[in-house]
Formats: sequence, structure tokens, C-alpha cells
Amino acid sequence: MSDRTHVALIFGGQSSEHGISCLTASSVLNAIDKERYDVVGVGISKSGRWSQVPLETIANYEIVDGVPPHVEEADNEAVWMVGKNGCEVATRTGETLVDINGVDVAFALLHGPYGEDGTIQGMFEMMGIRYVGSGVTASAVGMDKHFMKIAFEAAGLPVYPYVAASALRLVQERDAVIAEINELTYPLFVKPARGGSSIGISRVADPSELDAAITEAQRYDPKIVVEQGFVGARELECAVLGNPDAPLGCDASVIGEIRVQADDGFYDYQAKYFDEDGAALDAPADIPAEISERLRELAKRSYAAVDAEGLVRADFFVDGDEIYINEVNTMPGFTRISMFPTLFQESGMSYADLVGRLIELALERPVGLR
Repeated sequence: MSDRTHVALIFGGQSSEHGISCLTASSVLNAIDKERYDVVGVGISKSGRWSQVPLETIANYEIVDGVPPHVEEADNEAVWMVGKNGCEVATRTGETLVDINGVDVAFALLHGPYGEDGTIQGMFEMMGIRYVGSGVTASAVGMDKHFMKIAFEAAGLPVYPYVAASALRLVQERDAVIAEINELTYPLFVKPARGGSSIGISRVADPSELDAAITEAQRYDPKIVVEQGFVGARELECAVLGNPDAPLGCDASVIGEIRVQADDGFYDYQAKYFDEDGAALDAPADIPAEISERLRELAKRSYAAVDAEGLVRADFFVDGDEIYINEVNTMPGFTRISMFPTLFQESGMSYADLVGRLIELALERPVGLR
């Protein structure tokens, strides 16, 4: 084994964002410093099977005819082990283990449930593996838009009106839930509570569309969140990178703006990842310096509010002088049109340096309770 740091890129997964995760893994692999890091790729298929994936395969992932890549169902599964020399990942062939690779840092490039929600972070914690990004609690809170908003409100951050409803409430108290929702001002956005990449989200213009939107959201998560929509507000984002020596434990990037080209102003899954003309990304955003500084401070406070580590992207709506935080993403995408790396590149940090810094932050953290 070499003396370089051994990094496991983990990608794919069982969420609806499987393909985006594969694209993110490709981008990170192509940017990582091979002189500093030995890399092993661990893919999770849509059925949940783990396998070691050749780096050449990962490096060549791309969207073909509008279809994102996926992790193939492997003949031989990957196995994680903790031995006297630390954590290792191997491939099982019958009763034999081959391709045994040490792991110093896990870089889980998983989006959505079963990867970004604290589940895999819990596995890393139990196995004593250092890993990139937020811990169990922060990941779980950052994945659940309901509890995220509760954390924001407790920290005094400005949150726009919303209604959250569990699957049980939607069965037992549906009329009451609908009444609460109708107290909001239309248009509304109905979302899976624990989803991402705008998958399963519907823009609802009037009450007649509400039932269909709830059904669509529940295809991805039994729990939903309904948010009062903004009309004419600007969508602004800030990338946050951990810095244990800085106030609130992090640094904030320049501010970026998403200008959606669709008539309804909905920055959906297609616009984010497949339609290069679906939205314009301005970095830095054309906003007054005072608004920019307020957003940067709120982004750092949101990072602290959910007890994040490593990185988040904080998303805001700005209407004149009024600012509302929409959400944070504890594992934002790293595709070539993603906002997170773009904002740090505009702040003076290259893509490769950003990837390296995230790995170094993981190495600096102790294992166990922090």
C-alpha cells in the first residue's frame, strides 16, 4: 500500500438522485490530486448492492441521450471491514476476498435518502472511518426540510411560511392539513420532505391542483412540506466551507444567483442537470454589497444552526430588502454546472483545491463524538 491518503469515493445509491450522484463522482475523480490520494470507487446500485467500480468507468460517466449514468449490478459485492490497520474495502468472490483496499477517508457523494440523511454517516461512525461532510445529526436535519426549518427558526433565521405533514396526518387529519395549507398564499410548492434536486416537487397555482401535487410528492417520501411560493423574488445561493479557526466554524463564498428561464420560474430537475439553457447562473450575483454580506452571514449561521461540518450550500429568496432562507444542502452536487464549486472558484479556490480541502478537513476531525 502506498503512503498516500486512501480515499473511497462512494456514489450511486437507492435514491431518485442516483444518476446525479454518479456524475458527481466522475467530476470529483477527474479533479482529485492523484499525487496526494489513492482512490477506490465504491458504487451502490439502485437495488442497494455495493461493488468496487473501476476508476476508468467512473471517470467516463456522462449523460447520454438525456439519460444519466448508473451503477451496474455487480457479480461480486464489496465488503467493508475493520482490521488492526483500520478500515478496508474488498470484493468478495465466493468465500475469498480480493482487491483489498485501505480507506483513510470516505467521500460519500450520495444525494438524497440513504446517503445524505445520516444513514451512511452512522455506518462510518460505527466503523471508525473519517469522512467528508456533516455528521449523523446534521445530515439528518439537513435532509428533512421540516426539521431543518425548525432548526432555522430556533436559531432566529428568517423562514417563509410553510406547512409540514406526515403520512399519518395526511390519512387521519387530511382535511385539517388541507385547511392549514390553504391559509398560505398561492402559488405553493409541494415537496417531498426528504428529497432533493427538485424531484417530486410541484408548483401549485390553485387549490384544485393540490391533491395531485401531494400524491406526486408522496411518490418519493410519505412526509411532505408545502411552502408558500415567492412571486418575483430572486434565488440566491452561498457556498459554505468548514474552517475550524473561523467564527461559526466556516467561511462563505461569494453569492450566486439562479435566473430561471422557464415562464413559471421553477428551477426543476431538468433545468438543473440536463438543460444548459434552463437557467443562468450568475457568480458573483449582481446585488448590493450590503445584501451580499447579510447573505454570507446568514449562510454561516445556517451552517451552525444544523451543526454542519465540511460543507453546505445555503439557498435564499430575496425580495427587495427582505431575505428568507429556503434550505441548506449538506452534500451539494459537484457537476460541471453545479453552483457549489462555481461559487468557490469565483472566490479564488480551484475545483481541485476544493476537493482536497474537503478531504483534509475530514482527516483533521477525530473519530467518535466531537
